[in-house]
Amino acid sequence: MPHPVGEHKGKKRKHAAVVAADAGAEPSTKRTKKDKDAKRAAKALLPRPDKGKSRATDDAFRVARASLTVPVPPVFAADLRGGVEEMLDSMLMRYIPALQGVVLAHDRLEFLDEVATIKADCPFAICKVAFDATVWSPQVGMKLAGKINLCSPDHISLLVHRTFNVSIPRHHITTDEYEFEYGPAENDPEFGAGDPSAEQDPAAEGGDGQVQGGGRWVHKTTGTKLGDAEGNLQFTVIGLTIANQMLSLVGSIQADPFSPEHVPKAPVTTATSGSKPQPGSRPETVALSEREVDALIEEADETDDEDAFQKLGRLGDEAEAAQRRAQAEAEEAARKEKKRKRRESKTQDGEDAGEKKSKKKKKS
Repeated sequence: MPHPVGEHKGKKRKHAAVVAADAGAEPSTKRTKKDKDAKRAAKALLPRPDKGKSRATDDAFRVARASLTVPVPPVFAADLRGGVEEMLDSMLMRYIPALQGVVLAHDRLEFLDEVATIKADCPFAICKVAFDATVWSPQVGMKLAGKINLCSPDHISLLVHRTFNVSIPRHHITTDEYEFEYGPAENDPEFGAGDPSAEQDPAAEGGDGQVQGGGRWVHKTTGTKLGDAEGNLQFTVIGLTIANQMLSLVGSIQADPFSPEHVPKAPVTTATSGSKPQPGSRPETVALSEREVDALIEEADETDDEDAFQKLGRLGDEAEAAQRRAQAEAEEAARKEKKRKRRESKTQDGEDAGEKKSKKKKKS
């Protein structure tokens, strides 16, 4: 009678175990899969050691599922999908507040309703759609990397992904370690000014493509320029500037970028006790925050722009008013002169009449 296969294999395993025990072989130390999974889970729960410097990441890119109600013009009545895609194309490279970032691409367009809606006499077809939007959405506190394209004593300008502008103001540059080194003047003969061969030499510019003539930030001790060999620099995002649906960043390379020490302060004047403010003296100034300083600068720029356009009109009005004033004064002076002459002529006539009367009396 044949034995079952499973029973035959079991007997072989038992026989091998007995032979190994008789030979004095050590039991196997191979861990089971259950033990490996338990150790892996325990390792995942342990905190990861901090390696010190945190590296710049690309966490600013994300894909968001968005829904939108789009009025499609009647020219796309035969191709609603094409009309919606063209309207979504107009949102590219613009900051969209609802998505909190700059839309870079859209994909997987889907109509939420089977039919479009036309309201009253409006010829536009109203469609509810959903799509995947690839968004660049940097947040305050993120660490990013950009390429330096301009250096000045007041700030450093960078480009992130060769597209987005970043400005690092002077008070967010580590001036205790770095200093600004001015470049050669354009008309300096010592640096090959006027030499046509020097103008066409690509070595006159830095290896990273940035123009070195305007100056650069260098280390005070070693003299090495700020950033790596290719001109890339890591920074921390401390602010977002949105203007005309365009997004630009404000960065910092300080170790603690959000410290109050890096906020620019206006000079503060203090008055001694018991002293009275003199007439014409300036009032005490108050320390302003960075946002207030930026707002004042923008307001001053706006007023300068307005004065440039209104100055001619204001000067013309003032000249016309001065001319009217001078004309009125001249007319008033002429009237006074006529009155004076009339008064003098009357007094003269009175005196002449008195003299004639006195003469007649003497004759009589």
